[in-house]
Amino acid sequence: MTTMVSGKWRRYLEYCSSGVEWLGRIPSCWDVKRLKYCVQLINEKVDVGESDLSYTGLENIESWTGKRVASNEPVTSEGQSSHFCAGDVLFCKLRPYLAKVYRSTDDGICTGELLVLRPRSAVQNFLFYFMLSRDFISIVDSSTYGAKMPRASWEFIGNLPVVFPHEPEQRAIAAFLDRETARIDALIGKKERQIELLQEKRTALISHAVTKGLNPDVKMKPSGIEWLGEIPEHWEIRPLRYLGYCQNGINIGSECFGTGDPFVSYGDVFNNRELPHKVDGLVRSSAEDKMRYSVRAGDVFFTRTSETIEEIGFSSVCLNSIENAVFAGFLIRFRPSGHDLNIAFSKFYFQNIFLRAFFVKEMNLVTRASLSQDLLKQLPVLMPPHEEQAQIASFLDQETARIDMLLKKIQESIAMLREYRTALISVAVTGKIDVREGCLT
Repeated sequence: MTTMVSGKWRRYLEYCSSGVEWLGRIPSCWDVKRLKYCVQLINEKVDVGESDLSYTGLENIESWTGKRVASNEPVTSEGQSSHFCAGDVLFCKLRPYLAKVYRSTDDGICTGELLVLRPRSAVQNFLFYFMLSRDFISIVDSSTYGAKMPRASWEFIGNLPVVFPHEPEQRAIAAFLDRETARIDALIGKKERQIELLQEKRTALISHAVTKGLNPDVKMKPSGIEWLGEIPEHWEIRPLRYLGYCQNGINIGSECFGTGDPFVSYGDVFNNRELPHKVDGLVRSSAEDKMRYSVRAGDVFFTRTSETIEEIGFSSVCLNSIENAVFAGFLIRFRPSGHDLNIAFSKFYFQNIFLRAFFVKEMNLVTRASLSQDLLKQLPVLMPPHEEQAQIASFLDQETARIDMLLKKIQESIAMLREYRTALISVAVTGKIDVREGCLT
């Protein structure tokens, strides 16, 4: 990627050794200084509860871009936080590999996990980009201490050698990066919108096929259910209770996890419409547990409990039995009692977006959202003839695979743009390319 970046821009006429391995050769007119001589570390503390200034937490800073993002998370910092001013640069010392760096445009307060740095001989925007560069993040991350909550110390960060051209050139480089990263971000934004549209198309395609069928000329009838509307005249509607059995998952002590046999977790269901054949979780369970909480082909698992209704009632279908497995207590297993439901059809039917209306309307929300077996058993299930179920499933397999391929290509393109963005910042702030006006080849 660096080669591609370098191929578009000229290099400086003269280079010299920086004397620092990770910086390599630098333009001969640039200086190497320790960071602590270029910035002032600000340790001004304020009480969160007594300040009217806006609060910046780690969740408010986007990794690798430094953009401020909104968050619904409550302020978790207790007692005193750090005060910062417009023009400061905030650098996250906790898990520095996340690359959370922020250039402030207003006064505010922030979590103590952010170092507040006030530029002296450095220009704010250049300092921001330099601290966001891949090599700088990597060297800081290599210094962390603590296994669960790795942090870097200011003593290490402040003593790092950094390269700085004269201020006019710092401003020129920062202005270039502002322009180029904005252009890249705009391209990424367009591609992300393409992903949203394709995902909406995928959702609508599934919902229409499993509730209206594939024949646009078929005679329709009222379903009697508001959120379903009309359905093909020859289809049946049956409550889930008449199609099989429901079972809540296993409740077992935390000391049993980490070794043993396969364990199907909440995340396995929430994140996959087809249950993975090989799951990561392990649990020590008895022979009786393995029988009662077994995972067989044709089973449909529903997320049962969460903090919000939006995460309840998501399903994943087991296409291949997982031997000796048990499933989590935060799940409900529906096991068909006969062959009325085609497995492939059920995979798509229970993804149907219209089912969200059923769950949201009927859900019981107290301190946590919870889906009961009684409610799940009331879920209306549309039943085309078995042959038609297979046709619908085959059609959706083909069409969703085509959409998924397009989504994968766009996601790969976004990943390449993000890598290009990161590489461009790194080569610009270390002088590997000359981006001053008139230096474009």
